[in-house]
Amino acid sequence: MELPRVVVGLSGASGMPYALDLLQALAPLAEVHLVLSQGAKRVLWEEMGLSPKDLYPLAARVYKDSDLGAPIASGSFQTQGMVVIPCSATTLAKVAHGLADTLLTRAAYVHLKERRPLILVPRETPLPLPTLRAMVQAAEAGALILPASPGFYHRPKEIADLLGFVTQRILDHLGLPARRVSRWGEGEAPG
Repeated sequence: MELPRVVVGLSGASGMPYALDLLQALAPLAEVHLVLSQGAKRVLWEEMGLSPKDLYPLAARVYKDSDLGAPIASGSFQTQGMVVIPCSATTLAKVAHGLADTLLTRAAYVHLKERRPLILVPRETPLPLPTLRAMVQAAEAGALILPASPGFYHRPKEIADLLGFVTQRILDHLGLPARRVSRWGEGEAPG
């Protein structure tokens, strides 16, 4: 059985633990096609002490952000969807305005163009007005804005539980079966 293809883009915003958690969860579920921006490489090192090569085992293919001729830059390359995690304010603005000057932003543009799921996971806070407007514009273009903002009804006990909450929501929107955390109403009833 062929695994569905999922494109994952990492951009240069804080939140790399979310990206790593998603990549680990996707590994058995999907054929992951990974692209990292230059900024993502820096933040990956600063937040986790990892280099892009540390992520290679979690992806079927890894592309250079400068490779605008890569398969994920074409609408004929079929995917289940794309996730940009973390999604920097700059990447969000480029996606909102259809600027496809890197492979990451081109792949996002293609997902909008082909009306395939595009999930943008911003983490920055507070949100200034230009970023809020870009979120609205990206959503109007067809992207799903899914902030890295975990809930607490599943009673998290460690950081992995918080990461898992966001990962679960992403997997749900990609239509991939996975169980990371309990869902609302599935826990114990209050006594």
